[in-house]
Amino acid sequence: MKLGVTGGIGSGKSTVAGMLRQNGAALIDADAIARSVTEAEGAAIAALRDEFGPDYITDGALDRARMRTLVFSDPTAKQRLEAIVHPFVGREIAHAAAQAHRAGHALIVFDIPLLTESPRWARQLDTVLVVDCREETQIQRVQMRSGLTADAVRAIMATQSPRATRRAAADLVVYNDGLALSDLQTKAREIAVFFGL
Repeated sequence: MKLGVTGGIGSGKSTVAGMLRQNGAALIDADAIARSVTEAEGAAIAALRDEFGPDYITDGALDRARMRTLVFSDPTAKQRLEAIVHPFVGREIAHAAAQAHRAGHALIVFDIPLLTESPRWARQLDTVLVVDCREETQIQRVQMRSGLTADAVRAIMATQSPRATRRAAADLVVYNDGLALSDLQTKAREIAVFFGL
């Protein structure tokens, strides 16, 4: 079974995905894979340097802060970035999924921040789990963990699908607002049991 887990920034989707891994699922983290292909000596670095120039590569890795600024100011930059990075990420995800399948995992969890932004995922997943919370909660959580301003967090949120769009794509929803961590763990365990773990 292939389960896509998504949610807006600060929703807790990666926390839920990690809890499902703790309950026996294989976990494929699309964000971690994207970071790996854009870190020093990553597979996408040469193409990124060719497309955006050496100013966007620092110590051999993508300068994320500079790229984030460019993406917010130039809509075409995001498309150009994704056109380079996504094929590398897609290949790595497919490879990791094949490994998990060969290892006999009953549930493969795909932690995908931008699941509803890309039409390709619907064809590749059996079920979609959306981790949802109020926008105010998202902003507070991201500010606490990253130190970004509220406006900076809102700018990131504006590049993601609206809550209603994510919820409409969901087969399952975990409402992660005001939950204690132990309650979230209980929910994750219930989902794991539902999928036969």
